[in-house]
Amino acid sequence: MNIYTPALQKLIDELGKLPGVGPKSAQRIAFHLIKIPEQDALSLSDAIQLAKQKVRFCETCFNMSDEVICEICSDSQRDNSLVCVVEEPRDIVALERTREYRGLYHVLQGAINPIDGIGPEQLKIRELLERLKGNTVLEVILCTNPNIEGEATAMYLAKLIEPLGIQVSRIASGLPVGGDLEYADELTLGRALEGRRNISGNE
Repeated sequence: MNIYTPALQKLIDELGKLPGVGPKSAQRIAFHLIKIPEQDALSLSDAIQLAKQKVRFCETCFNMSDEVICEICSDSQRDNSLVCVVEEPRDIVALERTREYRGLYHVLQGAINPIDGIGPEQLKIRELLERLKGNTVLEVILCTNPNIEGEATAMYLAKLIEPLGIQVSRIASGLPVGGDLEYADELTLGRALEGRRNISGNE
């Protein structure tokens, strides 16, 4: 016997599909949404619908954007000789908060993880290599997460980029191993960027 009505159970089930939301959290959120004024719940629904309609991936760097090309890629004040490679769009938000970096970005949309069936072909690696053919990029900073998947992805990319004659550096220590960029504070990320090390043979 189901103790919830079909409509409430459906809401709980859908909320439970969100990352980081377990069964109990899904129940709490569902109960909260039922209790708040209808207009507040509808505003949330409208915001989700609008985001799904308007937000896309930048055709250059694959960051989230309302336009075909994101604000960072279209900003003439950014240094186009630097490309910082990250796993997810949320990592860009974390790095921008440091105010230490003024180059461009490239979002891989994940990291190499054979256990989850994610290989290089599932990531935006081919698109990155295409970007690097323009002879304007002098350095690629690999800012993948400091965990097993992130390190493996960084080393894989370094081997592909080094033959192009482009300097490849890795984000420096200062970030905890096994951690995620989005949870790092601005000072830690800033120091990690400043202390990045060269991992290629190209100077």
